[in-house]
Amino acid sequence: MIKTLTRRGLLQSSAVAAALALGLTACGGGGNAAPQQTVNSDAVEQALQKGGKLTVWAWDQSLKKVAEGFEAKYPNVDVNLVNAGTGNDQYTALQNAISAGSGVPDVAQIEYYALPQFALSKSLADLGQFGAADLDGTFTAGPWSSVQAQGGVYGLPMDSGPMALFYNKELFDKHGIAVPTTWDEFLEAGRALKKADPKAYIANDTGDAGFTTSMIWQAGGKPYQVDGTNVGVNFSDEGSTKFAETWQKLIDEDLLAPISSWSDEWYKGLGNGTIATLSTGAWMPGNLVSGVADGAGKWRVAPLPQWEKGATSSSENGGSSLAIPAAGSQAALAYGFLKYSNVEEGVQTRIDGGAFPATSKDLASEKFQNTGFKYFGGQKANKIFAESAKNVPAGWSYLPFQVYANSIFNDTAGQAYVSGTKLKDGLTAWQKASVKYGTEQGFTVKE
Repeated sequence: MIKTLTRRGLLQSSAVAAALALGLTACGGGGNAAPQQTVNSDAVEQALQKGGKLTVWAWDQSLKKVAEGFEAKYPNVDVNLVNAGTGNDQYTALQNAISAGSGVPDVAQIEYYALPQFALSKSLADLGQFGAADLDGTFTAGPWSSVQAQGGVYGLPMDSGPMALFYNKELFDKHGIAVPTTWDEFLEAGRALKKADPKAYIANDTGDAGFTTSMIWQAGGKPYQVDGTNVGVNFSDEGSTKFAETWQKLIDEDLLAPISSWSDEWYKGLGNGTIATLSTGAWMPGNLVSGVADGAGKWRVAPLPQWEKGATSSSENGGSSLAIPAAGSQAALAYGFLKYSNVEEGVQTRIDGGAFPATSKDLASEKFQNTGFKYFGGQKANKIFAESAKNVPAGWSYLPFQVYANSIFNDTAGQAYVSGTKLKDGLTAWQKASVKYGTEQGFTVKE
Protein backbone atom coordinates (compact mmCIF):
# COMPACT_ATOMS: atom_id res chain seq x y z
CA MET A 1 0.00 0.00 0.00
CA ILE A 2 1.16 3.53 -0.70
CA LYS A 3 2.50 4.97 2.51
CA THR A 4 0.84 8.09 3.87
CA LEU A 5 2.16 10.56 6.37
CA THR A 6 -0.04 9.34 9.20
CA ARG A 7 0.24 5.63 8.60
CA ARG A 8 0.77 3.37 11.59
CA GLY A 9 4.26 4.50 12.53
CA LEU A 10 3.69 8.22 12.60
CA LEU A 11 2.75 9.60 16.01
CA GLN A 12 -0.39 11.60 16.52
CA SER A 13 -0.74 14.56 18.86
CA SER A 14 -1.67 13.61 22.41
CA ALA A 15 -4.67 15.90 22.49
CA VAL A 16 -6.32 14.46 19.40
CA ALA A 17 -5.49 10.86 20.30
CA ALA A 18 -6.77 11.34 23.83
CA ALA A 19 -10.05 12.70 22.55
CA LEU A 20 -10.43 9.64 20.36
CA ALA A 21 -9.51 7.21 23.10
CA LEU A 22 -11.90 8.79 25.57
CA GLY A 23 -14.73 7.93 23.22
CA LEU A 24 -13.60 4.32 23.10
CA THR A 25 -13.13 3.47 26.76
CA ALA A 26 -13.75 0.01 28.08
CA CYS A 27 -16.78 1.18 29.98
CA GLY A 28 -18.15 3.73 27.54
CA GLY A 29 -19.62 1.43 24.89
CA GLY A 30 -19.87 2.17 21.21
CA GLY A 31 -22.31 5.03 21.10
CA ASN A 32 -25.50 4.32 19.20
CA ALA A 33 -24.38 1.04 17.68
CA ALA A 34 -27.14 -0.87 15.94
CA PRO A 35 -27.93 -4.39 17.19
CA GLN A 36 -26.22 -6.99 15.06
CA GLN A 37 -28.16 -9.53 13.08
CA THR A 38 -27.07 -12.86 11.67
CA VAL A 39 -26.79 -12.58 7.88
CA ASN A 40 -26.10 -15.63 5.72
CA SER A 41 -24.29 -15.70 2.39
CA ASP A 42 -27.56 -15.76 0.45
CA ALA A 43 -28.57 -12.48 2.10
CA VAL A 44 -25.24 -10.93 1.08
CA GLU A 45 -25.74 -11.98 -2.55
CA GLN A 46 -29.32 -10.71 -2.50
CA ALA A 47 -28.13 -7.36 -1.17
CA LEU A 48 -25.53 -7.13 -3.93
CA GLN A 49 -28.11 -7.83 -6.59
CA LYS A 50 -30.64 -5.44 -5.09
CA GLY A 51 -27.99 -2.74 -4.76
CA GLY A 52 -28.09 0.61 -3.04
CA LYS A 53 -25.70 3.37 -2.06
CA LEU A 54 -22.62 2.34 -0.07
CA THR A 55 -20.49 4.92 1.72
CA VAL A 56 -16.87 3.88 2.21
CA TRP A 57 -14.44 5.92 4.30
CA ALA A 58 -10.86 5.21 3.21
CA TRP A 59 -7.68 7.08 2.32
CA ASP A 60 -6.13 4.29 0.25
CA GLN A 61 -6.05 5.56 -3.34
CA SER A 62 -6.11 2.05 -4.86
CA LEU A 63 -9.68 1.60 -3.66
CA LYS A 64 -10.87 3.97 -6.38
CA LYS A 65 -10.18 1.33 -9.03
CA VAL A 66 -11.60 -1.37 -6.76
CA ALA A 67 -14.84 0.58 -6.37
CA GLU A 68 -15.08 0.98 -10.15
CA GLY A 69 -14.71 -2.77 -10.64
CA PHE A 70 -17.25 -3.49 -7.92
CA GLU A 71 -19.82 -1.19 -9.51
CA ALA A 72 -19.22 -2.82 -12.89
CA LYS A 73 -19.87 -6.26 -11.42
CA TYR A 74 -22.86 -5.09 -9.39
CA PRO A 75 -24.39 -2.28 -11.46
CA ASN A 76 -27.16 -1.60 -8.94
CA VAL A 77 -24.59 -0.55 -6.32
CA ASP A 78 -23.28 2.99 -6.07
CA VAL A 79 -20.08 3.33 -4.05
CA ASN A 80 -19.42 6.71 -2.49
CA LEU A 81 -15.71 6.68 -1.65
CA VAL A 82 -14.87 9.37 0.92
CA ASN A 83 -11.47 10.40 2.22
CA ALA A 84 -12.43 11.54 5.72
CA GLY A 85 -8.78 11.96 6.69
CA THR A 86 -5.83 9.64 7.09
CA GLY A 87 -5.33 7.45 10.13
CA ASN A 88 -6.19 9.25 13.33
CA ASP A 89 -8.03 12.08 11.57
CA GLN A 90 -10.49 9.56 10.17
CA TYR A 91 -10.75 7.68 13.47
CA THR A 92 -11.73 10.88 15.26
CA ALA A 93 -14.36 11.64 12.61
CA LEU A 94 -15.63 8.07 12.78
CA GLN A 95 -15.96 8.10 16.56
CA ASN A 96 -17.73 11.46 16.44
CA ALA A 97 -20.23 10.07 13.93
CA ILE A 98 -20.79 6.95 16.03
CA SER A 99 -21.32 9.03 19.18
CA ALA A 100 -23.73 11.34 17.37
CA GLY A 101 -25.59 8.43 15.78
CA SER A 102 -25.44 10.20 12.44
CA GLY A 103 -23.25 10.12 9.35
CA VAL A 104 -21.69 6.74 10.10
CA PRO A 105 -20.18 5.14 6.96
CA ASP A 106 -21.05 1.64 5.83
CA VAL A 107 -17.39 0.64 5.53
CA ALA A 108 -14.26 2.13 7.12
CA GLN A 109 -10.55 1.58 6.60
CA ILE A 110 -8.95 0.93 9.98
CA GLU A 111 -5.29 0.12 10.61
CA TYR A 112 -4.48 -3.03 12.53
CA TYR A 113 -3.12 -1.24 15.58
CA ALA A 114 -6.33 0.79 15.96
CA LEU A 115 -8.80 -2.02 15.30
CA PRO A 116 -8.92 -3.46 18.88
CA GLN A 117 -9.94 -0.09 20.25
CA PHE A 118 -13.03 0.09 18.03
CA ALA A 119 -13.80 -3.62 18.44
CA LEU A 120 -13.78 -3.58 22.24
CA SER A 121 -16.16 -0.63 22.36
CA LYS A 122 -18.53 -2.60 20.10
CA SER A 123 -18.32 0.13 17.48
CA LEU A 124 -17.71 -2.48 14.77
CA ALA A 125 -19.80 -5.37 13.54
CA ASP A 126 -18.47 -8.84 14.30
CA LEU A 127 -18.02 -10.31 10.83
CA GLY A 128 -18.54 -13.78 12.22
CA GLN A 129 -22.23 -13.24 11.48
CA PHE A 130 -21.32 -13.42 7.78
CA GLY A 131 -19.19 -16.52 8.17
CA ALA A 132 -15.91 -14.60 8.15
CA ALA A 133 -14.32 -17.22 10.42
CA ASP A 134 -14.42 -19.57 7.41
CA LEU A 135 -11.77 -17.35 5.80
CA ASP A 136 -9.15 -18.74 8.19
CA GLY A 137 -6.19 -19.64 5.98
CA THR A 138 -7.10 -17.08 3.32
CA PHE A 139 -4.77 -14.47 4.81
CA THR A 140 -1.25 -14.63 6.18
CA ALA A 141 -0.93 -15.13 9.93
CA GLY A 142 0.00 -11.59 10.98
CA PRO A 143 -2.88 -9.70 9.34
CA TRP A 144 -5.42 -12.43 10.15
CA SER A 145 -4.59 -12.39 13.85
CA SER A 146 -4.69 -8.59 13.80
CA VAL A 147 -8.37 -8.45 12.81
CA GLN A 148 -9.49 -10.79 15.58
CA ALA A 149 -10.50 -9.76 19.08
CA GLN A 150 -12.72 -11.12 21.82
CA GLY A 151 -13.37 -14.27 19.83
CA GLY A 152 -14.72 -12.32 16.84
CA VAL A 153 -13.50 -11.08 13.47
CA TYR A 154 -13.82 -7.30 13.20
CA GLY A 155 -12.31 -6.59 9.79
CA LEU A 156 -10.95 -8.26 6.68
CA PRO A 157 -7.24 -7.67 6.02
CA MET A 158 -6.67 -5.26 3.16
CA ASP A 159 -2.89 -5.39 2.97
CA SER A 160 0.11 -6.29 5.06
CA GLY A 161 3.57 -5.05 5.93
CA PRO A 162 5.95 -7.98 6.38
CA MET A 163 9.30 -6.37 7.08
CA ALA A 164 12.50 -6.45 5.07
CA LEU A 165 15.78 -4.57 4.89
CA PHE A 166 15.91 -2.04 2.06
CA TYR A 167 19.52 -1.03 1.47
CA ASN A 168 21.63 1.15 -0.83
CA LYS A 169 23.74 -1.50 -2.58
CA GLU A 170 25.86 1.10 -4.34
CA LEU A 171 26.81 2.63 -1.00
CA PHE A 172 27.55 -0.74 0.62
CA ASP A 173 29.67 -1.82 -2.34
CA LYS A 174 31.55 1.48 -2.42
CA HIS A 175 32.75 1.01 1.14
CA GLY A 176 33.13 -2.77 1.03
CA ILE A 177 30.49 -3.36 3.71
CA ALA A 178 28.63 -6.67 3.78
CA VAL A 179 24.84 -6.65 3.96
CA PRO A 180 24.02 -7.48 7.60
CA THR A 181 22.15 -10.69 8.42
CA THR A 182 21.95 -10.06 12.17
CA TRP A 183 21.36 -6.92 14.23
CA ASP A 184 24.87 -7.28 15.69
CA GLU A 185 26.19 -7.19 12.12
CA PHE A 186 23.91 -4.21 11.47
CA LEU A 187 25.59 -2.39 14.36
CA GLU A 188 29.04 -3.26 12.96
CA ALA A 189 27.97 -2.12 9.49
CA GLY A 190 26.87 1.18 11.00
CA ARG A 191 30.25 1.63 12.63
CA ALA A 192 32.10 0.77 9.41
CA LEU A 193 29.96 3.18 7.38
CA LYS A 194 30.50 5.98 9.88
CA LYS A 195 34.24 5.44 9.74
CA ALA A 196 34.26 5.45 5.93
CA ASP A 197 31.97 8.48 5.65
CA PRO A 198 31.21 10.51 8.79
CA LYS A 199 28.24 12.10 7.01
CA ALA A 200 26.53 8.77 6.30
CA TYR A 201 24.26 6.84 8.65
CA ILE A 202 23.23 3.19 8.61
CA ALA A 203 19.59 4.26 9.17
CA ASN A 204 17.45 7.13 10.40
CA ASP A 205 15.40 7.04 13.60
CA THR A 206 14.06 9.83 15.78
CA GLY A 207 11.78 7.55 17.80
CA ASP A 208 8.75 5.78 16.36
CA ALA A 209 6.19 3.75 18.31
CA GLY A 210 5.19 1.56 15.39
CA PHE A 211 8.77 0.71 14.45
CA THR A 212 9.64 -0.01 18.08
CA THR A 213 6.77 -2.44 18.61
CA SER A 214 7.51 -4.13 15.27
CA MET A 215 11.11 -4.71 16.27
CA ILE A 216 10.09 -6.07 19.66
CA TRP A 217 7.59 -8.32 17.89
CA GLN A 218 10.36 -9.73 15.69
CA ALA A 219 12.52 -10.34 18.76
CA GLY A 220 9.79 -12.53 20.24
CA GLY A 221 8.63 -9.95 22.74
CA LYS A 222 5.05 -9.80 23.96
CA PRO A 223 4.82 -6.63 26.04
CA TYR A 224 1.05 -6.43 25.64
CA GLN A 225 -1.30 -9.07 27.04
CA VAL A 226 -4.98 -8.50 26.34
CA ASP A 227 -8.02 -10.42 27.54
CA GLY A 228 -11.07 -8.23 27.11
CA THR A 229 -10.73 -5.37 29.56
CA ASN A 230 -7.91 -7.14 31.43
CA VAL A 231 -4.63 -5.80 30.08
CA GLY A 232 -0.96 -6.33 30.82
CA VAL A 233 1.83 -3.94 29.82
CA ASN A 234 5.42 -5.00 30.49
CA PHE A 235 8.46 -3.89 28.51
CA SER A 236 10.94 -5.86 30.60
CA ASP A 237 10.44 -9.07 28.59
CA GLU A 238 13.34 -10.60 26.68
CA GLY A 239 12.31 -9.29 23.26
CA SER A 240 11.96 -5.71 24.48
CA THR A 241 15.32 -5.95 26.24
CA LYS A 242 17.09 -7.22 23.10
CA PHE A 243 15.80 -4.29 21.09
CA ALA A 244 16.55 -1.69 23.76
CA GLU A 245 20.12 -2.86 24.30
CA THR A 246 21.05 -2.95 20.60
CA TRP A 247 19.30 0.30 19.69
CA GLN A 248 20.87 2.06 22.65
CA LYS A 249 24.30 1.36 21.16
CA LEU A 250 23.18 2.80 17.82
CA ILE A 251 21.90 5.91 19.60
CA ASP A 252 24.96 6.33 21.84
CA GLU A 253 27.39 5.98 18.93
CA ASP A 254 25.47 8.47 16.76
CA LEU A 255 24.86 5.87 14.05
CA LEU A 256 21.23 6.87 13.39
CA ALA A 257 20.45 9.93 11.34
CA PRO A 258 18.38 12.40 13.40
CA ILE A 259 15.95 12.75 10.51
CA SER A 260 12.23 12.06 10.73
CA SER A 261 10.78 9.61 8.24
CA TRP A 262 8.59 11.06 5.48
CA SER A 263 10.22 14.48 5.74
CA ASP A 264 11.82 16.23 2.76
CA GLU A 265 15.21 15.76 4.40
CA TRP A 266 14.52 12.02 4.70
CA TYR A 267 13.73 11.63 1.01
CA LYS A 268 16.87 13.60 0.18
CA GLY A 269 18.97 11.41 2.47
CA LEU A 270 17.70 8.22 0.86
CA GLY A 271 18.62 9.60 -2.54
CA ASN A 272 22.09 11.00 -1.82
CA GLY A 273 23.48 8.14 0.29
CA THR A 274 23.20 9.83 3.67
CA ILE A 275 20.77 7.11 4.85
CA ALA A 276 21.92 3.61 3.91
CA THR A 277 19.02 1.38 4.96
CA LEU A 278 15.33 1.18 5.85
CA SER A 279 13.85 -1.62 7.92
CA THR A 280 10.19 -1.42 7.08
CA GLY A 281 7.15 -3.04 5.49
CA ALA A 282 6.77 -4.54 2.04
CA TRP A 283 4.58 -1.62 0.98
CA MET A 284 7.72 0.54 0.69
CA PRO A 285 8.75 0.05 -3.00
CA GLY A 286 6.15 2.40 -4.44
CA ASN A 287 7.29 5.15 -2.10
CA LEU A 288 10.90 4.76 -3.20
CA VAL A 289 9.89 4.88 -6.86
CA SER A 290 7.85 8.05 -6.41
CA GLY A 291 9.90 9.79 -3.72
CA VAL A 292 13.51 8.70 -4.32
CA ALA A 293 13.82 8.59 -8.10
CA ASP A 294 17.60 9.10 -7.86
CA GLY A 295 17.89 5.77 -6.07
CA ALA A 296 16.64 3.69 -9.00
CA GLY A 297 19.03 0.81 -9.64
CA LYS A 298 21.03 1.57 -6.48
CA TRP A 299 18.73 0.00 -3.91
CA ARG A 300 18.04 -3.66 -3.15
CA VAL A 301 16.02 -5.72 -0.68
CA ALA A 302 17.30 -8.30 1.82
CA PRO A 303 15.67 -10.30 4.62
CA LEU A 304 15.30 -8.44 7.91
CA PRO A 305 18.43 -8.92 10.09
CA GLN A 306 17.96 -11.45 12.88
CA TRP A 307 18.38 -11.25 16.62
CA GLU A 308 20.03 -14.67 16.56
CA LYS A 309 22.27 -15.92 13.74
CA GLY A 310 20.51 -18.45 11.55
CA ALA A 311 17.00 -17.47 12.67
CA THR A 312 14.27 -16.47 10.19
CA SER A 313 11.89 -14.43 12.32
CA SER A 314 10.22 -11.36 10.83
CA SER A 315 7.53 -8.88 11.83
CA GLU A 316 4.71 -6.73 10.50
CA ASN A 317 4.90 -2.98 10.12
CA GLY A 318 1.80 -1.20 8.91
CA GLY A 319 -1.28 -2.47 7.16
CA SER A 320 -5.02 -1.86 7.23
CA SER A 321 -8.33 -3.66 7.30
CA LEU A 322 -11.76 -2.81 5.99
CA ALA A 323 -14.38 -2.96 8.73
CA ILE A 324 -18.12 -2.42 9.07
CA PRO A 325 -19.28 0.09 11.72
CA ALA A 326 -21.98 -1.52 13.83
CA ALA A 327 -24.19 1.54 13.45
CA GLY A 328 -24.28 1.15 9.69
CA SER A 329 -27.58 0.22 8.07
CA GLN A 330 -26.39 -1.94 5.16
CA ALA A 331 -24.28 -4.66 6.74
CA ALA A 332 -24.93 -7.34 4.10
CA LEU A 333 -24.09 -5.03 1.21
CA ALA A 334 -21.06 -3.74 3.05
CA TYR A 335 -19.74 -7.25 3.64
CA GLY A 336 -20.13 -7.93 -0.08
CA PHE A 337 -17.82 -4.98 -0.73
CA LEU A 338 -15.32 -6.24 1.86
CA LYS A 339 -15.14 -9.65 0.24
CA TYR A 340 -14.81 -8.23 -3.25
CA SER A 341 -12.05 -5.84 -2.15
CA ASN A 342 -10.03 -8.09 0.12
CA VAL A 343 -10.71 -11.67 -1.02
CA GLU A 344 -11.98 -11.60 -4.61
CA GLU A 345 -11.22 -9.52 -7.75
CA GLY A 346 -10.33 -6.38 -5.85
CA VAL A 347 -7.15 -7.95 -4.50
CA GLN A 348 -5.52 -8.13 -7.93
CA THR A 349 -6.72 -4.62 -8.70
CA ARG A 350 -4.86 -3.34 -5.65
CA ILE A 351 -1.76 -5.42 -6.42
CA ASP A 352 -1.71 -3.89 -9.90
CA GLY A 353 -1.88 -0.51 -8.18
CA GLY A 354 1.20 -1.24 -6.05
CA ALA A 355 -0.38 -2.67 -2.89
CA PHE A 356 1.17 -5.57 -1.00
CA PRO A 357 -1.52 -8.21 -0.41
CA ALA A 358 -2.43 -10.07 2.76
CA THR A 359 -3.87 -13.06 0.88
CA SER A 360 -1.79 -16.25 1.10
CA LYS A 361 -2.78 -17.39 -2.40
CA ASP A 362 -1.51 -14.23 -4.06
CA LEU A 363 1.71 -14.17 -2.07
CA ALA A 364 2.45 -17.73 -3.17
CA SER A 365 1.58 -17.23 -6.84
CA GLU A 366 4.33 -17.62 -9.42
CA LYS A 367 3.31 -14.40 -11.15
CA PHE A 368 3.62 -12.40 -7.94
CA GLN A 369 6.90 -13.91 -6.80
CA ASN A 370 8.56 -13.64 -10.20
CA THR A 371 7.77 -9.97 -10.68
CA GLY A 372 10.99 -8.08 -11.32
CA PHE A 373 11.42 -4.63 -9.77
CA LYS A 374 13.18 -2.26 -12.14
CA TYR A 375 13.92 0.06 -9.22
CA PHE A 376 15.82 -2.75 -7.49
CA GLY A 377 17.86 -3.63 -10.57
CA GLY A 378 15.40 -6.31 -11.69
CA GLN A 379 15.44 -8.09 -8.33
CA LYS A 380 12.43 -10.34 -7.59
CA ALA A 381 11.86 -8.70 -4.24
CA ASN A 382 8.41 -10.24 -3.71
CA LYS A 383 10.12 -13.56 -2.96
CA ILE A 384 11.73 -11.93 0.08
CA PHE A 385 8.53 -10.20 1.13
CA ALA A 386 6.46 -13.38 0.80
CA GLU A 387 8.96 -15.36 2.85
CA SER A 388 8.92 -12.62 5.48
CA ALA A 389 5.13 -12.84 5.69
CA LYS A 390 5.39 -16.55 6.54
CA ASN A 391 7.89 -15.91 9.32
CA VAL A 392 5.98 -13.45 11.50
CA PRO A 393 5.77 -14.79 15.09
CA ALA A 394 2.28 -15.59 16.31
CA GLY A 395 0.73 -14.27 19.50
CA TRP A 396 1.26 -10.52 19.14
CA SER A 397 -1.40 -8.22 20.61
CA TYR A 398 -2.05 -4.49 20.48
CA LEU A 399 -3.56 -2.58 23.36
CA PRO A 400 -7.27 -1.72 23.16
CA PHE A 401 -6.05 1.87 23.55
CA GLN A 402 -3.00 1.64 21.26
CA VAL A 403 -3.86 4.88 19.46
CA TYR A 404 -3.37 6.77 22.72
CA ALA A 405 -0.33 4.72 23.74
CA ASN A 406 1.42 5.53 20.47
CA SER A 407 0.62 9.21 20.88
CA ILE A 408 2.65 9.43 24.11
CA PHE A 409 5.69 7.55 22.78
CA ASN A 410 7.71 10.71 22.10
CA ASP A 411 7.06 11.97 25.63
CA THR A 412 8.32 8.71 27.16
CA ALA A 413 10.43 6.20 25.21
CA GLY A 414 11.19 8.75 22.52
CA GLN A 415 13.17 10.84 25.00
CA ALA A 416 16.04 8.40 24.53
CA TYR A 417 16.63 9.91 21.09
CA VAL A 418 16.80 13.53 22.24
CA SER A 419 18.16 13.42 25.81
CA GLY A 420 20.31 11.39 28.16
CA THR A 421 17.41 9.05 28.94
CA LYS A 422 18.25 5.41 28.24
CA LEU A 423 15.89 3.58 25.91
CA LYS A 424 15.26 0.89 28.50
CA ASP A 425 14.16 3.55 31.01
CA GLY A 426 12.12 5.26 28.30
CA LEU A 427 10.23 2.03 27.62
CA THR A 428 9.55 1.73 31.35
CA ALA A 429 8.16 5.26 31.35
CA TRP A 430 5.99 4.39 28.33
CA GLN A 431 4.76 1.34 30.19
CA LYS A 432 3.83 3.26 33.32
CA ALA A 433 2.07 6.03 31.38
CA SER A 434 0.10 3.44 29.40
CA VAL A 435 -0.88 1.58 32.57
CA LYS A 436 -1.99 4.82 34.22
CA TYR A 437 -4.12 5.81 31.25
CA GLY A 438 -5.67 2.37 30.83
CA THR A 439 -6.60 2.24 34.49
CA GLU A 440 -8.20 5.68 34.28
CA GLN A 441 -10.29 4.50 31.34
CA GLY A 442 -11.74 1.55 33.25
CA PHE A 443 -9.40 -1.26 32.20
CA THR A 444 -7.87 -3.63 34.70
CA VAL A 445 -4.19 -3.16 33.96
CA LYS A 446 -1.19 -4.84 35.44
CA GLU A 447 2.51 -4.37 34.87
